[in-house]
Parts: sequence; C-alpha cells; structure tokens
Amino acid sequence: MFEKIISKTPETPQAPRPAAPTRTPQTPAAAPVRAPQQAAAPVSPTGGQRNILSNDVHIKGSVRFTDDLLVDGRIEGEISSDGALTVAENAHLKAEVSTKSIVIYGKVHGNVTCTERVEIKGSAEMVGDVKAGTISIEPGAIFVGKSEVGNPSSAPKKSAPIPQTADKKNNESQPNKAQDNKAQDNKAQDNKAQDNKTQDKPS
Repeated sequence: MFEKIISKTPETPQAPRPAAPTRTPQTPAAAPVRAPQQAAAPVSPTGGQRNILSNDVHIKGSVRFTDDLLVDGRIEGEISSDGALTVAENAHLKAEVSTKSIVIYGKVHGNVTCTERVEIKGSAEMVGDVKAGTISIEPGAIFVGKSEVGNPSSAPKKSAPIPQTADKKNNESQPNKAQDNKAQDNKAQDNKAQDNKTQDKPS
C-alpha cells in the first residue's frame, strides 16, 4: 500500500517583536507667546520703503519723496527726489521730473532728468526731453522729444575768433579811400566850374 509521506520543513525563526514603549507621564510644554503682528509696509526692490499713490489720487503741485514711489494716479506739477520713481500703466504725469531713476509704463508729459537710468516700457507714452546716464526704450513705446545720454569725458571746445589780418584791414580801408578821392574830385570840379563862371563874367 501507499505510505503517506509528510514533508517536514524547518521552521523559520521569527524576528522578536520590540517591546511596547512604556509611557511616562509628561508635563505639557508652555506654548510660546507671540507678539501681535503689525501690518508691514511694502518694501521696494532697493531695500527702502515704497510709497504708493493709487489710481484715484490726483495731485497738483510739488511732490518730494526719499526712497521709492509708485504712481498709479495723476500728478501735475513737479516731482523731485533722490530715489526711484515707477509710473504705472494707469498713471498720467504732466510734470518736470528729477529723480535718480524712472521706469515708465504709463504716460509722462514733461522733461525728465535722471542721474542713473530711464526705462521706457512698451506700453509707455513719453513726450518731452530726457537727460540720463542710461536709457532703454522697448518696442512699441512712444517717445517724442530729445535725449541726452551719458556724460562726455570732455566738453566740446568753442572755436576762437579769427583775428583780422593786415590785408583784410587794407581791403576795408580801400573803399573809404576811394570815397575820399571821389569827394575830392567833386570838390575840384565845383571849384573849376566857379572859376569858369568868373571868367565868363564881363569886366
């Protein structure tokens, strides 16, 4: 008869289970006290504080600022600063501008003087003269006026007046001489005519 064969496989040892960690009672940690947050002012790329004039602001007069100014409204008058000026797309300036730098996206009607750079973007309309260290104008921008870029190393020399030569003086004096001679000839003719008249008179 058939014998029942039972295969005996060796049992694989199981890894010992880690013991459950014992929990020790902990005291709740005190939550850190936070100071009330203040509303932070927008910061300009140069690191100073940026001032903003929104599109509902209309100023007539003189505007002065120190760090950075973003204009989205209207200004008529004069803008003067040692900082950077940004003219947004909705802005309209009718002013004489004197700043360190200016970036124009909107409309500026007036002369602009910058010690560093002027950037006229593709959506900008600039009507007036520009004087700056560097200037960049994107395609599509409107620029009507004259531009002076950079500082020349030496100013152009004015030509000295040419001194008059002796020949020129003689040429100028010759017409006067001729006039004097003509006057003398006329006098001599008058005297001759008078002499002829006296001779024709009967004695």
